[in-house]
Amino acid sequence: MVDAIVTGAGGFLGKRLVERLKQAGVDVLAVDRTHGDISEEAIWQKLPAAGTLFHLAGRTFVPDSWSQGPSFMAANVLGTQHALNWCKRHKARLVFASAYVYGVPERLPIHESDPVRPNNPYALSKHLAEQLCEFAATHEQIPVVVLRLFNIYGAGQRPEFLIPTLLNRIRAKQDIQVMDLSPRRDYVFVDDVLSAFAKAMDVSEGYHCINIGSGMSYSVQEIIDILQQAAGTDLPVVSSCAVRRNEIPDVRADITRARAVLGWRPEWDLPAGIRVMMKES
Repeated sequence: MVDAIVTGAGGFLGKRLVERLKQAGVDVLAVDRTHGDISEEAIWQKLPAAGTLFHLAGRTFVPDSWSQGPSFMAANVLGTQHALNWCKRHKARLVFASAYVYGVPERLPIHESDPVRPNNPYALSKHLAEQLCEFAATHEQIPVVVLRLFNIYGAGQRPEFLIPTLLNRIRAKQDIQVMDLSPRRDYVFVDDVLSAFAKAMDVSEGYHCINIGSGMSYSVQEIIDILQQAAGTDLPVVSSCAVRRNEIPDVRADITRARAVLGWRPEWDLPAGIRVMMKES
C-alpha cells in the first residue's frame, strides 16, 4: 500500500504534483500513459491500495474537444467512474481535477453554487464526471474533493495555451497576433494549484466542490502588457477582433469555500507568477 496515487502523472500538473508530494514525505505512485488507458478497467485492477487517489488523468484543451468528443467522454467520464470504483474497493478518498464549467456567468465572482452551463464538450465531460463524484460520495460514502481549476499557468504548459503562446512570440521578437484583446480570465499560478491539491489530502469525508482560482481577472491585453513588461519588450500587438465560438466575456472565481474547507488561498499574483514562469521556461 502507498499513501497516494497520482494519475496523469506525465502531464503538466501531474509531474509537479508528484514531486510536491514526494518532497512532503508522501509515498506516492505516479501513474501515466505507460500504465495503460484510464478508460479501461484493466489499468485500475493493477493499482495497489492507497489512502488518496489524485485523479488528474484525462483529455484537455477545449478546441480538441469539439472534434474529438468521444475520446474526451471516454477519458474524462468513464475514466472517472473507474477511479471511483477503485476508491470504493480500497476505501480511499478521491481528489478530482475538474475545470471551469459555468459557461457565461450570471454574476462575478462565481460561486460554486452558481448555475453550471458547460459551453464546450470538454467542460461538459468534466461536469458529468463531477456528477459521478457527487453520486459516489452521497450513496457510496467515498470522500471526494472536486477542485474546479480556473486558468492555470506555469512553466511547461502546452504551447497552445494563451500565456505560453504569447511568451513564445515575445521571445522570438515577433508581432503579437491575437483574435480578441478583451476576454478576461482568472489565472492561477501552478504552484498555488499544487498547494490546493496537497491540502485536499486532509479532507476525510463528504463531498466538496471547490473553486481554485486567483479571485482576479485579466484581459488578453493586460496579459500581453504584463508579459512585455517582464520581458522588456514593446512589440506590436495585432488583433483580428474576431470573437471565438462560445466566448465568455469575464471569469473570476469566488474562492471563499477554498479558504473555509482547505485553508487555502493563492500566494502568487499574476505579474510575480509570470516572472517565475519566464525564468523556469
